[in-house]
Amino acid sequence: MKFRDYKFLVLSDLYRDTGRIDTLLLLRYILFGESYSYIFWMRTCQYAKSNRVLRFTIYPISYLILRHLRYKLGISIQIETIIGSGFYIGHFGEIVIHPMSEIGKNCNISQGVTIGKANRGKNKGYPVLGDNVYLGPGAKIVGAVKIGNDVAIGANCVVTKDIPDHSVVVGIPGRVISQGGSQGYVNRTDYEDKIS
Repeated sequence: MKFRDYKFLVLSDLYRDTGRIDTLLLLRYILFGESYSYIFWMRTCQYAKSNRVLRFTIYPISYLILRHLRYKLGISIQIETIIGSGFYIGHFGEIVIHPMSEIGKNCNISQGVTIGKANRGKNKGYPVLGDNVYLGPGAKIVGAVKIGNDVAIGANCVVTKDIPDHSVVVGIPGRVISQGGSQGYVNRTDYEDKIS
């Protein structure tokens, strides 16, 4: 990962959270932002581990901070997880994402969300989420399912099959109830022009 990519990810996450980008705000959110702080240190670990020099200097420190935040906030997202720009965690607590899962850009995750592996059956494997996906509180996505772009998954919904673009999904098991998508749930996605 190059520094410009790291910077873009950090600032896009901040913009999704606050709607602004400035240095003092960034420092405040790193120190006191809770969910944003976790995302920042996760991105920092990813960047530092990929750099030959930082791997032995910054990475061990950032990993210890991230490990502390994992237990403090109840968020378990490994640094190997592929997550696009504009990642947003609305409320921390009991969030578990399998490291082999893939998450597109502008994903909103609420408390109690699990994105996990299925060990057997036709859906054996890991989820892949598209862009602009909203996951409500307590939502579960399990197995090798593909979640399309602009999808809203309701509270406590359990998804075990592929979901097409622009769907609204509710229930156990999850079923599509409309094609209204995630518009209105996923906001502040216009950061590319502001950061460049």
